[in-house]
Amino acid sequence: MIETATQDRVKSALVAGAVHALLAYAFIAGLDRHAAPALDPPLKLFDISLPVPPPVVETVQPESRRMPEPEGRAAPPGLKAEASPIVAPKPRVRLDPPPPVVAAPVPGIGASVSQGASDVPGPGTGAGGTGTGTGSGGAGSGTGGGGAAARARQIAGRIVNADYPRAAKRAGVEGEVLVRFTVEPDGRVGRCSVVRSSGSDALDSTTCRLIQQRYRFAPARDASGRPVSDEKGWVQRWWLERD
Repeated sequence: MIETATQDRVKSALVAGAVHALLAYAFIAGLDRHAAPALDPPLKLFDISLPVPPPVVETVQPESRRMPEPEGRAAPPGLKAEASPIVAPKPRVRLDPPPPVVAAPVPGIGASVSQGASDVPGPGTGAGGTGTGTGSGGAGSGTGGGGAAARARQIAGRIVNADYPRAAKRAGVEGEVLVRFTVEPDGRVGRCSVVRSSGSDALDSTTCRLIQQRYRFAPARDASGRPVSDEKGWVQRWWLERD
């Protein structure tokens, strides 16, 4: 029984081997049938000769010679160095700006010594005047004619608001008076007269009286420098405040 089984296996193995051998033969035969045909004509080998380049000819440049430049004359001798003087800068003095001057709302009319400015309006009642320089010089001694080389110049005196005549103030009287007076050689005021009245005797008389009492002048002088008399004019304005 065992031997029969063994024989069957051997037979099966032989059959399988024969089948495999046939398959291998058929595969090899198919490869031979599809092999690539031989090349006709066969490939030939040949050499390719490259052209020989021409020889390189070197060109020799002739050596250039630079002509020597003519030599110039020697430079003149240099100036002798001298030290520059050193001057110290002048110091700058910085001045403070002056304080601003506050102008009055309405300029007053009066002598130069009584003019001023205020930032606060004053009372409405006041008095102001302007002087004039017209007039003739006093006569001097000698053969020459009279005349003043330098006119009289006011140096003191003024009429202020408090000088307003009380009677004229109560009556509401205002006005402007033009007077003429003489400045004596001693600088005092002599004769005073009304040229154009203000319309009020109180205002006219007060003007001349205060000028004679208060005003002082540097006297006029003739060509020799001697003090002489001089004539001056003055316009005095009196006004009251209006409500």
